Amino acid sequence: MLAWTVDHCAPIDDGPLRRVERDVPEPGVGQVRVRIICCGVCRTDLHLAECDLPPKRPGVVPGHEVVGRVEAQGPGAQRFAIGDRIGVPWLGGTDGSCRFCRRGQENLCLAPSFTGWDSDGGYADACLVDEAYAYRLPDAFTDEQAAPLLCAGIIGYRALLCAAVPPGGRLGIYGFGGSAHLTAQVALHLGLRVHVLTRGENNRKLATELGVDSVADATGTPPEPLDGAILFAPAGELVPVGLRALERGGTLAVAGIWLTDIPGLNYSDELFLERRLRSVTANTRQDGEEFLGLATRFGIRARTVGYPMAEAPNALADLKHGRYSGAAVLHN
Repeated sequence: MLAWTVDHCAPIDDGPLRRVERDVPEPGVGQVRVRIICCGVCRTDLHLAECDLPPKRPGVVPGHEVVGRVEAQGPGAQRFAIGDRIGVPWLGGTDGSCRFCRRGQENLCLAPSFTGWDSDGGYADACLVDEAYAYRLPDAFTDEQAAPLLCAGIIGYRALLCAAVPPGGRLGIYGFGGSAHLTAQVALHLGLRVHVLTRGENNRKLATELGVDSVADATGTPPEPLDGAILFAPAGELVPVGLRALERGGTLAVAGIWLTDIPGLNYSDELFLERRLRSVTANTRQDGEEFLGLATRFGIRARTVGYPMAEAPNALADLKHGRYSGAAVLHN
């Protein structure tokens, strides 16, 4: 089979990915092999290629928004039948026994495994997944529509929970890419007022089309104090900007797995009055099931741009340089 691997870490324009021929992997105990239909392009894949997130092993295959069909079962695998359409997400495994797993916080597991970082992911013809961590995909979504839901959608939903905006409250969204545009739709359906602050004309246009309450530049000031905010842009300099925009007791949730350095904070202006700053780390399987249920109920739709799998490096370069709005999806 063909697969893209991280050959060496470098700026995406310098070609860190290499397409190689590999043997088709055989599923182990509790695993299934997925024949990949398509795979979403996530900013985490870009961080991996450029070594913001150093690869866990040489030659890893990126991609963790995988849509495909089960084509082989390992010993003991019986949750899905051959031919079932399933989704392979970022969280690929946990130990199930550490103190965090035991108390329902498997996103903080002490020995986790992540698709496209620890194990080979979806920039390929096929991949393996522990069937306990895969999702059965709702029929309401096409393959291309389903792919971005598997990370961009799920992590955005967890970030929304972490931002702790009260019913009818005011949410700020900093950055407006693949994850943010899905999260905004959920927030609007939940009755929140949504203020988007982002750079890029295409992103601002998409936010306006989705019906948010206001759109401004990333360093701008929302028209009203925010009860909670989510920082999707990997830009640490926006942390104090977001904190200053919060109402008393508000929370700024940082949704990305990687962030540039945060400048010094002024306690009185940015943290006092019980404003909170918190990170968002992975997700639980329950988060994923809840989000997919809400996405079906609300009719959430990703704005997608399709690329052939052979053009994966171009898709990542276009993501880095902001050449599209919404989410890119690679197709086999």
